[in-house]
Amino acid sequence: MPHCSRITRSALLSLWLTACESPTPGVTSPLPPTLSASATHGEPFTNLTAAESDRFIAGKDEFEEVEAIDAGLGPIFNDASCATCHDEPVGGTTGRKETRFGRVLNGAFDPMFELGGSLIQDRGIESFTGEVVPAGATVSAQRITTPLFGLGLVDAVPDEELRQLAQLEAATSPATAGTPSMTREIRTGRTRVGRFGWKAQVPTLHQFSGDAYLNEMGITNPEFPDENCPQGDCSLLAHNPRPDLNDDGTGVTRFTDFMTLLAPPPRGEISLPVLTGGGIFANIGCANCHTPALVTGKSPVAALSRKAFQPFADFLLHDMGSLGDGIVQGSATARQMRTAPLWGVRTRSLLLHDGRATSLDAAILAHDGQGKGARDRFQRLSSRDRFALLQFLKSL
Repeated sequence: MPHCSRITRSALLSLWLTACESPTPGVTSPLPPTLSASATHGEPFTNLTAAESDRFIAGKDEFEEVEAIDAGLGPIFNDASCATCHDEPVGGTTGRKETRFGRVLNGAFDPMFELGGSLIQDRGIESFTGEVVPAGATVSAQRITTPLFGLGLVDAVPDEELRQLAQLEAATSPATAGTPSMTREIRTGRTRVGRFGWKAQVPTLHQFSGDAYLNEMGITNPEFPDENCPQGDCSLLAHNPRPDLNDDGTGVTRFTDFMTLLAPPPRGEISLPVLTGGGIFANIGCANCHTPALVTGKSPVAALSRKAFQPFADFLLHDMGSLGDGIVQGSATARQMRTAPLWGVRTRSLLLHDGRATSLDAAILAHDGQGKGARDRFQRLSSRDRFALLQFLKSL
């Protein structure tokens, strides 16, 4: 079974064409099998073992549970349940917007940790109040919550494959080549390639889960044991009704299981305009960053092991010019954003990192920086070709 690093970009495109029931001329090496996913949104992979199915069910219960103060909610938080922000459809995104802030001093970004930065928790329990952007901030950005489906596949892509993909992009399309986001895995202390979050600032689903428990619900856990100080004032934590470790890791693990075993969104109808639009998508350069297909490495979950899948993203950082959000996180600069996966995009009413676009064409036209070339070529398309491209996107 070949690894992604042994597959050329044309072969990756062929994996996508195979999924669309098109021929794959020119591919001489064997390709990994495509995954067996669910036919409906919010369901697990179809070929799980009984034990894996039980883990998914327990994880979904955790995902839907509304946390209470006596379970560790707060003292500041954004919402009391994972499902609140990820339920349109199940595992998708409701478009709930969160705020990050900071300031630029002497040309450098300061996340203003001493004032609660860079993420706002806008709600509080009991006597606690939600945070606000402090007066000294010079940068403020909104981000919508990201979809969760299919992330077990993304988690199973080896770091080396993403590094190899960045090298491949640098060799074949240097003007739009992505950069791996290098970040620290808390569990091992190793430097890993990030892939989750708008800045690809998180390397694994487990860490993504623990981060969400703390920063979205205020629930401390083994990898994130310290409460957020409201607006940076740690003295207020003296009034926290649950100063102990709120989750022993069980909840975080169950939520990780839910995301790991949640199938990617099913494709829509593959019509002739969709196939035509897919070719246009590649020809105008969209596929340079929205890589149609990736391949996982070996996984203890058979449904995830050495499978080709079609996220339409390279999970690398790209300089998006004016579309950057001004926030520096990890190795990501103020102008860099992670390529957003396009699978499931037809279910979303708000697009781009801040939800500013309410239509697919508006989202394309907002592209800048390394996405400007594809945007300009989109603008020059005939009405027929533009229609085909949008029909392709609506099939994802």
